[in-house]
Amino acid sequence: MALTINSDTVHTPPVASATVMVVRDGPQGLEVLLVRRHGNSGVLGGVHVFPGGKLDAADHQVDAAAVDRSGLDCAQGLNEPGLDAETALGLHVAALRETFEECGLLLGQVHRADLIPRMRELTAAGTGFAAALHQLGCPVSTASVLPWSRWVTPRVPSVTNKRFDTRFFVATAPQGQEAEHCTFEATEAVWLAPRRGLERYWAGEIDLAPPQIMSLGQLSHLSTAAQVMAAARSRPPALIEPEPFDQDGVRVICYPGDPAHSIAQRVWPGPTRLTYRNQRFEAEGGLAALLG
Repeated sequence: MALTINSDTVHTPPVASATVMVVRDGPQGLEVLLVRRHGNSGVLGGVHVFPGGKLDAADHQVDAAAVDRSGLDCAQGLNEPGLDAETALGLHVAALRETFEECGLLLGQVHRADLIPRMRELTAAGTGFAAALHQLGCPVSTASVLPWSRWVTPRVPSVTNKRFDTRFFVATAPQGQEAEHCTFEATEAVWLAPRRGLERYWAGEIDLAPPQIMSLGQLSHLSTAAQVMAAARSRPPALIEPEPFDQDGVRVICYPGDPAHSIAQRVWPGPTRLTYRNQRFEAEGGLAALLG
């Protein structure tokens, strides 16, 4: 299913959201978890994405006794001027909650045979995510998700008609837990080496949106889950505000460091723009440029 290019201006503010690049060490090296959204989804239908979703009101309303860190600690990691502690904590909770809802993983939790079944029972009965964990004697492990980047959709989004302010986190897959996609929101959960994910995209086997393309390119330079987590700890999360424009009737999205972008300083090595060709977004230099 090819992405449809949007040319309409969105006048509403971006919706706060969180997404998690869950990584693990596979037989051939680093792997990251991708879920394929249902084709009838209102956002990126049929596209492979990292688990995530919007910040819910309940994510803010967490008992301090249920979490492992304060909102101030969460805000410090996100490194966003003006971000209040309550929202920062809520974004971390949203990242954990969405990962559980979309692929059944409880990040940062020690394996217990009864934990996930009990969580499903409690949340299905209406108990909030954080409250359910607390009831089962488990802290909400905000420290298990580390900020990686922040993507703010421009006023003219290229692949959707909505705007998001999405915080990308990284986390290691919990030992003893198996990823299972939510049948309501997704049709597949798959572990792929970042390079393999980009290769499959280039071969037309899967669809990816620009943030996933660029993020997989970043991960492709790392070899282990430990390296990913160390990289996240070594620097503040990059702010990425894509700036799209049409050139000869073709959509181009440029990123910081590109000659056409308002910010001259790069936030990553490699390509600084994607161009919509062949019903997909391609980097100048093709797959080799994405893989570096």
